[in-house]
Amino acid sequence: MKFEDLDKEMRVYEESLDQFILPDLFLAARLDGRSFTRLTKETCPFEAPFDIRFRDLMVETAKALMTCGFRIVYGYTESDEISLLFHPDDCTFGRKVRKLNTTLAGEASAAFSLALGRAATFDCRLIPLPNPKRVEDYFAWRQEDSHRNSLNAWCYWTLRKEGLSQGQATAALEGRSVPYKNELLFQRGINYNDLPSWQKRGTGVYFQDVPKAGFNPVTGTAVQTLRRELTADYELPLGEDYRRFVAGFLQE
Repeated sequence: MKFEDLDKEMRVYEESLDQFILPDLFLAARLDGRSFTRLTKETCPFEAPFDIRFRDLMVETAKALMTCGFRIVYGYTESDEISLLFHPDDCTFGRKVRKLNTTLAGEASAAFSLALGRAATFDCRLIPLPNPKRVEDYFAWRQEDSHRNSLNAWCYWTLRKEGLSQGQATAALEGRSVPYKNELLFQRGINYNDLPSWQKRGTGVYFQDVPKAGFNPVTGTAVQTLRRELTADYELPLGEDYRRFVAGFLQE
């Protein structure tokens, strides 16, 4: 059998499960670290519940994903996850699901591993969204998830540092309300509202025009220029303000 004929026959099997994101859908992706609880609490000496070093690793990984060949207009990271918002016109790989998932997971794993100095892996899922409202809903959902996880983490690790076991700390918080958890921390001298915003609401990553000092060799004078750079935002807005903030990236 000629190679061309065999190639044509075998491609059918290779592509039999291919899926594509429809061009009229908005697209987000979420990447999660695999076994990162073990990585951050056992393998590497990161401070619990939050460590700036780990935050910066996640931010740098998000930046790497936003500059690896896709048209991504907004990145958001909290805990061990990264969410990405694609420009509506991005058609990289023809929006083929397996290509997007594997490439993004591979890029994130490589970037994080190189920065950390040891192997770490991510998985990736694509989230097709039907309209701008659902885009806002998605990122508002992830920000609220960050808030809930943050409060629980602060309570859990506060109890662990007091000597409670993993099971005891988990049982002490199970079914407890948000006011209860806030009071638990307050009674120990921790005002949850005063904690850094990035711990509670995550970090945004996006392109921004940054003023730079330059020099015009023709006129021999100093000039001010704008350079587009990736910026990490550790003070994200909340509620409806955050929804409007996210919606603005769909207009770029």
